Amino acid sequence: MQAMEASGDLDLSRYLKPGDRIVFGQACGEPTTLVEALIAQGAGIGNLSAFIATSFSGLFVPETAGAFRLSSMGAIGALRSMTKAGALDVIPVHVSQVGPLIAAGVIPCDVAMIQVSPADADGNHSCGLISDYVRAAIDRARVVIAEVNDQVPYSHGELIPGSAIDVKVAVSRAPVEVAAAKIGETDAAIARHCAGYIGDGCVIQTGVGAVPDAILRLLHDRKDLGVHSGMLGDGLVDLFEAGVITNARKEIDRGVTINGALIGTKRLYDFANNNPAIRMTPTSYTHDAAVLGQLSRLVTINSALEVDLTGQVNAEQSGAAYLGGTGGQVDFVRAGARSPGGAALMVLASTAKGGTLSKIVPTLAGPVTTARTEVDVIVTEYGAAELKGQTLAERTRRLIAIAHPDFREELDRAAHEIQTRGF
Repeated sequence: MQAMEASGDLDLSRYLKPGDRIVFGQACGEPTTLVEALIAQGAGIGNLSAFIATSFSGLFVPETAGAFRLSSMGAIGALRSMTKAGALDVIPVHVSQVGPLIAAGVIPCDVAMIQVSPADADGNHSCGLISDYVRAAIDRARVVIAEVNDQVPYSHGELIPGSAIDVKVAVSRAPVEVAAAKIGETDAAIARHCAGYIGDGCVIQTGVGAVPDAILRLLHDRKDLGVHSGMLGDGLVDLFEAGVITNARKEIDRGVTINGALIGTKRLYDFANNNPAIRMTPTSYTHDAAVLGQLSRLVTINSALEVDLTGQVNAEQSGAAYLGGTGGQVDFVRAGARSPGGAALMVLASTAKGGTLSKIVPTLAGPVTTARTEVDVIVTEYGAAELKGQTLAERTRRLIAIAHPDFREELDRAAHEIQTRGF
């Protein structure tokens, strides 16, 4: 079955069956035209469910939840309103495992809805802005519906043959964009501590947001940085254009930036368009332990909601509020901490709620996302606490030293028992 549809005439009931399970391309690779069609038509088909790892489009809100049941690996991007309303089923999973779970049928995929670039001369579409679990969904699905968007960049790396797509829907619309976050004083202070770990020839993994962008702004005097990351944002474009990112010293993929998701604005998308220096690959490569283990001087940067006095990290949930997700954190923390000359930086502001709540805490208010056995360096605006190889008692002292001064006395009292007995 192969069909070409105009977006305004798309009748999903021709391709979907009641009870189908759908997997969407995620992040800025979200096929928004297809999502809108499913929101409009899903209730009429009946008993549909869908999975998307993250979403920034704003299309998934409680008011549209009646069309299908949505699941995700967390409340990342614009999905927090869904968790607050009890309209999102959260699957605790590393992003690196999403593809394998789709391939195994554990995350069911009867229908894959993806966004791709227009085809090249050989009839192959690029994955455009997202490559992570797209191929796994294509290979598993009974029906592959692709939004072929002429405003999506042609990215090098993962290619999708036209023959792998059952239904092509031609659209021309700006893909989802994520604007750069405003950098505040706290973000800048955290960034200064982080930048000290990134020297010439280091390979960086980072996310998007104020702290990553603030860090990248401090790296313009570095030489021959490399990138191996699950995502890239606008902040990296300046370093590319300044000649700072060359990937010249990487042991593998020399001269090429490895990435799984482009999350930013048109500036990033235009830069990536037909750019052989950026290679889009699935998570089986971006997050693979054997691949990452070949990189020396790998510095990974991830974020947390809170850290307890022994180094346990919660990046998901605060009490009854689900605010984040596992993402690729654990894969990259482990890789950075074990990389010769590298480091795994876990960043967070020292306080929340206008300074009334410490984010260095005696006991976590949510689950353990990254175990204390994996944690390397915790960074706040007050400094960097190097925890790898340190005793539990010493960890408490180092973490209290980077907590907000208003909470250090309280944390000292909470740490007394650990410091006295040693655990």
